[in-house]
Amino acid sequence: MLYHWYEFTHAAVRPARAAANGYRMMLNHPMNVFSQNPAVRSTLAACEVFERTTRRYEKPSFDLPTTQVDGIEVDVTEEIVWQKPFCKLIHFKRDVPEARRGKDPRLLLVAPMSGHYATLLRGTVETFLPDHEVYITDWQDARDVPLTAGTFDLDDYVDTLSDIFRHFGGDVHVFAVCQPSVPVLAAIASMEAADDPHVPLSVMLAGGPVDTRVNPTAVNDLAVKKGTEWFRRNVITTVPWPSRGFGRPVYPGFLQLTGFMTMNLDRHVNAHRELFVHLVRGDGDNAEKHREFYDEYLAVMDLTAEFYLQTIESVFVEHRLPKGELRHRGELIDLGKVRRVAMMTIEGQNDDITGIGQCSAALDLCHNIPAENKLHFECPKVGHYGVFNGSRFRSEIAPRMRAFLRRFDARTRGQPTLTHFNPVLQKPVVHAPDDAGLDLPDPSLLFTLPPANDLQPDAMAAKIKEKGIEAIGTPKAMQQLQSFMPLSLAFSSASLQMWSAFNKATIEMLERFEVKGLKGSVDRDVKNIRHNSEAAE
Repeated sequence: MLYHWYEFTHAAVRPARAAANGYRMMLNHPMNVFSQNPAVRSTLAACEVFERTTRRYEKPSFDLPTTQVDGIEVDVTEEIVWQKPFCKLIHFKRDVPEARRGKDPRLLLVAPMSGHYATLLRGTVETFLPDHEVYITDWQDARDVPLTAGTFDLDDYVDTLSDIFRHFGGDVHVFAVCQPSVPVLAAIASMEAADDPHVPLSVMLAGGPVDTRVNPTAVNDLAVKKGTEWFRRNVITTVPWPSRGFGRPVYPGFLQLTGFMTMNLDRHVNAHRELFVHLVRGDGDNAEKHREFYDEYLAVMDLTAEFYLQTIESVFVEHRLPKGELRHRGELIDLGKVRRVAMMTIEGQNDDITGIGQCSAALDLCHNIPAENKLHFECPKVGHYGVFNGSRFRSEIAPRMRAFLRRFDARTRGQPTLTHFNPVLQKPVVHAPDDAGLDLPDPSLLFTLPPANDLQPDAMAAKIKEKGIEAIGTPKAMQQLQSFMPLSLAFSSASLQMWSAFNKATIEMLERFEVKGLKGSVDRDVKNIRHNSEAAE
C-alpha cells in the first residue's frame, strides 16, 4: 500500500502544483509591471520552489548531440544495438570520417541499477566520446515493464551482462560504476570458467562494493543491522495502476531517493533555500545550476524486488563473493578463474558510500591475473560520485583509464596516448605523476552545488535568511499585491489596448494605497505603468 499512498498523495497535490506553476508564469510575464517588486519576486520564488519539490521528474535525456574528434566537431546519434525487456544497449555513434572509423577502442559503460537512470553517467560518456566508441547499459524502470516480461533477479542481471559481452565478441573494455562491479565480476568469472572466448579485454571497477567487510560505511552497517527480511517487510511494494508494470513487486525509486537525501538532508534543504534566495535576487545563473543538478538527481526508477533483495543479501549482508560462496544458476563463482582480463580499480578518498579498500579487494580476489595487468588508483579529494564524473575524474582518473585500456587493445597498443587532458584548454598537457596531488576543486560531489558568483555578500539575501520573507515586505502588502495577480494574468495576454486600459485602472487603485514600507515601490510602479500606457496608445 505504500506505493499507492505515494501515488494518491502525488495526485492530490497536483491541482496546487498546477496553480503554483500558473502563478509563477504569470508573475514572470514580461508585461507584468509588478514582476520586479520585491514581494512579487518572493511569491514567484516560493511558487517555483513548491512546484519543483512536488513534481514527478521524468527520465532525462543524454543530450549529447556533438563531440570533438581530432579537433573537429562531429554529430553524435544514439542507437539501440541490443535490447531485452529490462535493458537496452545504447551506442553513441559518432559521424567520423571513413578513415577514422574502427580505429578507436570500444568502451562499455555499465551503469548502476540502483535507483537513478543511466543518464547519471552523461558526463562520463561525454569525457570518453572524443576517442572511444562508447556504449552504455540503459536499465529500464521496473514500473514500466509489464508482468508478462517475467522476473529480473541477480542471475538475470549476470546473464544480461554475459550476453552483452558476447555481442561484442570480446572486443570491448568494460567500465563498471559502483553497484554493477559484483555482477560484472560474476559474469566474467562465469565466462572464464567456461573458456568463453568473448570475455572483455579489460575491466575497470569504480567505487564497487566488492567486499563490504572492508572499512564498512553507514550504508553497509544499515544492511547488516536490518537484515534482508526487514527490507522485504518494509520497502517492497507493488506498482500501482495505471503504470504498465501494474502489480509487479518493486523497490520504489522514491524510497531510494529518500535514503540518498536523508544521508545529507541539511545540504538539500540549504540548496532549496538558496534557490529561493537566488530567484528573489534574480540570480539566474545559480538558479539554473540548481535546476540542472536536481532535474537529474530527482529522476529515479524502480528496481525489481527480487533483484534488490538478492543484492542486499548476497553483497551487503552475507558477503558471498569475497567469501567464495556466490552462485550463478547453481554454479559457484570462482574469481580465481579470471586470468585473461586486465583489471583496474578506482576509489575515492572521501567516498562515504563505498569505503576505501572495498573495490580494490577485487585485485586480490582475482589472484590469477598477472600483476602487470593490474592497476589501482585512489583519487584524492573525491567522493563517491567523483570517481566517474566531474573535474577530477576528467583530469586525473579518465587519463589513467585511457592509458590502461590502450595497453590491451590491438588498435592502440604501442601508440602514444594523451595521458592527461585539460578540460578547459581542450589541449593535451604534461601528465602529473601518480602521487602528485593536483589541488583542484571537486564540483562533482553529488550533494554539492556551485557557490554564487558574487564577490560581495548580498544584504537582502542575508536579511531574508535571518528574518524570512517578512524582511522585504509586510504580509498585508503582499496580500494586496497578490490580489492583482488574476487581473494581471488575464490582461497580459490581451491586446495592447486592453493592457492600456488595465494599466489606467491599476493606477487609480495603486494611488489609493497607503501601505507603509511599499510607498516608494508603488510610486515607481505607477510611473512605469503610465509610461507603458502612453507607449501603447
